[in-house]
Amino acid sequence: MNPFHFVRHSEIRKRLSAIRPRLYRTAFAWTHDRDLAEDLTHDTLVKALQGARHLRDLKALDAWLFRIMTNCRHDHFRKQAATDDIDNHELIDEHTPETQSGERELIRMVRDAVQALPETHRQTLTLVDLEGFSYVETASILGVPVGTVMSRLSRARARLRGILTAADPGAQSTSNTARIRRIK
Repeated sequence: MNPFHFVRHSEIRKRLSAIRPRLYRTAFAWTHDRDLAEDLTHDTLVKALQGARHLRDLKALDAWLFRIMTNCRHDHFRKQAATDDIDNHELIDEHTPETQSGERELIRMVRDAVQALPETHRQTLTLVDLEGFSYVETASILGVPVGTVMSRLSRARARLRGILTAADPGAQSTSNTARIRRIK
């Protein structure tokens, strides 16, 4: 075995381990299902390890992994489409935020508002605002033009702002708007 290949494979394994929480967090934001998010994260990492030799630039690893996860998600829902429509299910978080502090309530409101966004807007918003990907990286992950990412993000933010303002009219003040910026 080529020693360079071993070192590179070892580096990829380390980076996969480090990025796993980000993959899970994004998968959960996209699906709001802990088990499905875990499955998507696992499938993504397995496919990444199997295809690691195809990755030419380690700097592109993050975007490459999120693209794999996007494909895994599409594959999952394509398989489910014939048997079960996810829109027919009420998504319930077993850990009720009402029993938690005001911060937990805010997190619940934001999660609900993000869930209410159309799928394409939710994906774009989570990749750019939660995961910190650039527009170009997000476009690559989702397989769309950069202009589409920009317009989806603008619409998603405007709609999210509207949903949160309607849910909490006090959020219009500048002090509350600063609170509703970025929650991981």
